[in-house]
Amino acid sequence: MKKEIERLCEMKQANKPKISNLSFYPIRPTDKGLIGFASCLFDNKLSLESIAVYTRADFSGFRCVFPRKQLPNGKEIAIFCPANKETEQAITQAVTQKIEEFSRKADRRNH
Repeated sequence: MKKEIERLCEMKQANKPKISNLSFYPIRPTDKGLIGFASCLFDNKLSLESIAVYTRADFSGFRCVFPRKQLPNGKEIAIFCPANKETEQAITQAVTQKIEEFSRKADRRNH
């Protein structure tokens, strides 16, 4: 039974999306909570750019908004977006960690 649980845990880790080469580009915060843009490499296969990063309304963290395009007829389409909640959470978690790292470095420079 223990080996089966270990095997299932390994399979879950293998299926977890890999987010790397994350960059965060801060901007002057807007009234709507936009604080910057992020980019990352997804599973070492796909570069994701122009991910808008907002503070949550209750300031409990951050949320990522993925690029969209408005067509001439007014319809809006996604340029790219996570296929499932797990992938969205992995990207948001990686972005949050990068922002926290960025903030720590800025704090050290100011002291």
